Amino acid sequence: MPETIEIQLKKGVLTLCVLALLNRRDSYAYEIASTLADAIDMGEGTIYPLMRRMQSDGQVETYLVESTAGPSRKYYRLTDAGRRALETQTAEWRAFVTAVEGVMNADAEPAPPEAAVDTTAERGAEQ
Repeated sequence: MPETIEIQLKKGVLTLCVLALLNRRDSYAYEIASTLADAIDMGEGTIYPLMRRMQSDGQVETYLVESTAGPSRKYYRLTDAGRRALETQTAEWRAFVTAVEGVMNADAEPAPPEAAVDTTAERGAEQ
């Protein structure tokens, strides 16, 4: 069964959403996953491989925070490369949204059905 546009869009903006969340404040993976689950209905299991990839790409770095209620938590924060990626992806996202909105809100009338009729016979008659 093909993926719906909603699933494809979620996958496409997941990194941007994580970068935006971490730009606001440092966070741990479960908190990020919970926020995205509430906001865009993204599954929790999706976030952990993404966070590892973002760390190996140098967009985020980690540090441990001691917890009184259990083990230390691994927090993520943006690096300079992560902030640059956020700027780039935000600009790309806004341009994309603007382009899609332009297509969807175009004032042009659709061509009437008869415009699609083959006019070869008419042109041959004129010659």
